[in-house]
Amino acid sequence: MELLAYLLTGAAAGLLAGLLGVGGGIIIVPMLAWLFAQQGFASESVMHYAVGTSLAVIIPTSLSSMLTHQRLGGVLWPVACRMTAGVIPGALLGAWLAAQMNSAHLSRFFGVFMLLIALKFIVGVKPGSNRTLPGGVVLGGSGAAIGLVSSVLGIGGGSMSVPLLLWCGQNIRVAVGTSAALGLPIAVAGTAGFIVNGLTSAGQPGINSGFVYWPAVAAVVLASVALAPLGARLAHHLPQQTLQHVFTLLLVIIGLKMIAGG
Repeated sequence: MELLAYLLTGAAAGLLAGLLGVGGGIIIVPMLAWLFAQQGFASESVMHYAVGTSLAVIIPTSLSSMLTHQRLGGVLWPVACRMTAGVIPGALLGAWLAAQMNSAHLSRFFGVFMLLIALKFIVGVKPGSNRTLPGGVVLGGSGAAIGLVSSVLGIGGGSMSVPLLLWCGQNIRVAVGTSAALGLPIAVAGTAGFIVNGLTSAGQPGINSGFVYWPAVAAVVLASVALAPLGARLAHHLPQQTLQHVFTLLLVIIGLKMIAGG
């Protein structure tokens, strides 16, 4: 039953990623948090396992996405490298900060972020394109901030890096491709941080490294990779506006539940 639940989690994340282009972590983290709580994981570290496991899942999925965008010429490597210089220490710091937070506070933080993403869908604000890319120091600082928040939340950072690059005058293809390239160092550094910071945690479930639970990683990756192409195909046949309305409502409901249940 646990394996089936993980597979369904991955399937849902893959479908929504293909349908709406959203990062899987937004779905994976709350679902794993609920599943881990049902399995009896230590209450004080349920969210830590959910976030650390989500970051581990993002490693193979972001690698696949990055290679695809690279083949299509959609990665602006000079920008990706400058931002990665900040992303890696930011993600490591984020993992450390998350380890200092209790599970309830981490849950509330994630819930607030989900409500902000829902607000973005509701308002529909699109960044302007009349600006140019800043210098390396600003890009590195932006990468550090994105890496930190992404690591704390267990996401790939696309919900922040894509709007930033669009705001700096890049087209959507380059913004998405470069964001995909940033997702890999975020996931690798964040996963490493959650492994190290969780090595001495109490009540470890077994088959884990720190705050990363490997059975969930394997099953979620398998299902999400399998279902993402189906979601992408469905996106061409289903009304996107209706889908976004439903997803926004889902974000609000889950976000409020994460805040209230924290």
